[in-house]
Order: sequence, then C-alpha cells, then structure tokens
Amino acid sequence: MAGSEKKSLVVFQNKTIRRTLHNGEWYFAVVDVVSVLTDSANPTDYIKKIRRRDPILAQGWGQIVTPLSIETAGGVQKLNCANVKGLFRIIQSVPSPKAEPFKQWLAQVGYDRVLEIENPELAQDRMKELYEQKGYSKDWIDKRLRGIAIRQNLTDEWKERGITEDRDFAILTAEISKATFGMTPAAYKAYKGLDSPNQNLRDHMTDLELIFTMLGERVTTELSRQEKPSTMPGHKSVARRGGRVAGNARKETEKELGHSIISGENHLPGNDLPGIEDHEKK
Repeated sequence: MAGSEKKSLVVFQNKTIRRTLHNGEWYFAVVDVVSVLTDSANPTDYIKKIRRRDPILAQGWGQIVTPLSIETAGGVQKLNCANVKGLFRIIQSVPSPKAEPFKQWLAQVGYDRVLEIENPELAQDRMKELYEQKGYSKDWIDKRLRGIAIRQNLTDEWKERGITEDRDFAILTAEISKATFGMTPAAYKAYKGLDSPNQNLRDHMTDLELIFTMLGERVTTELSRQEKPSTMPGHKSVARRGGRVAGNARKETEKELGHSIISGENHLPGNDLPGIEDHEKK
C-alpha cells in the first residue's frame, strides 16, 4: 500500500475507514463509519433511512457532511465525509446496538461538562488527568495549567478593552510571540514540525518555553491594565513591550546557559521532550 494511501485509512474494529485531511482536519467517510456501526449490507441505503427518520439531521446534512476526494486502492473517489463533531451527530441517529456505547459516552461527556460548569475545579482535574495519560510530567503539567490561567487573564483583559475578534487575538498573540521568541506562533509550529491546526503549540513546549510564554503574557496583562489601551495600535504596542520583557529575559537565560532555549522538539509519537516520562505520546 502506498504511503499516501495508508495515511488515508484508519482501522476501527478491524475494519478500515477512509479519511482525508481537509483544512488541516481529518474527515472520515460517513458510509464507512455507518457500515462499522451497523454491519449493514448497504450502508448507503441505511444512511438514507437515517435521514428520513431524523428530519433535523436531514435539514442540516449539508453543514454536517462535505463531499471530498479520497485516495484508496481503487483510485480516487468522491465521498460524503464528516469531521469528528459531525460524526457524533450522525451516530446519535443510528439505531444500532453497536452505536449505543458511543451514545452513552457522549451522554457522559455532556453530564461531565455540566458538572464542570458548576465546579471549575473538576475541569482542571480532568485536564491534569488527560495530560498525565499522554505522558507529560507533573511538573510540566503544573506549568501548563498555570499558563492557561495566565492566558485567560490576558484574553479577559483584551475583551474588557474592546478586543472581540479572533483575528485580533491572533495578531496580538503573534506580537508577544515575536518579541519573546523571534517567531510568530505559526512559524514556531512549523519549527517544531507541527502541521495540524489541532496541534496546540503550547502542548509541545518545553518547561522553559512555557515559562517565557507565561512571562510575556503576564507582563502584557499588567501593562494593559495600567495603560488601558483603546485602539489596536495601542494594544499592539503593549503586546510588543510585554513580549520584549520576556524576550530579554530569555536572551539573558540563554547567555548564562550557553545555548538557546528555543527547542524544535515536540510531543508527537517518537519524540520525547526533556523531562517527559516515557508513556504514550500525543
């Protein structure tokens, strides 16, 4: 099997499900997923029955499913595909015993999220557990969670000063990153070999990278609170200055250590970050 073809297949319950990358996200062939969950001899007809039984699903079918070309052993085929979120919606309408475990899991996830809204500490505990399962050290996890809190404080401050668009958040974050590390987040991801939008850059940072990221964002927050910028140029200036503080500290640290703290290491399978235990990698 060719390399590109292998990447377009995933094995689930001893059956292959065709998939393809679309906008940096995996999309799976709906007909294959339905076949696995129902053992139907004609999954295409089964999907039609699902849509007839669920008019709301049928009405939103165009938003859930996207026709995409997938390379397989028989050549390139155009199939209706859905991302994970879309598949979960389809699974909810599959009246098959094999789909029931997925439905129960989704119900449990929904229940857990309601509890976490009522008690945010539960969300933090869940996050710690997930990072531990992926092989991160407890020391790294503590820094990562602290970084999340600092980031939240910064975005709350930006919102209070009138920043509401995702694009503007990205621009300001890039200003801090450039001043701290000499790279935008996008360039940093490329440097670490991360090619998917779903791969969070900070989940692939070393301890020191996380520390200087936190410093830049924390100083930016304090400067913004003091100066209360009201325009985008003002916010960008504050972000650059906050990042510059972290950047200067990074350079002094590198001078003392005798090497750069900017690392090309990532936490992908087969790549160990310094200090991370040898468990299953993300």
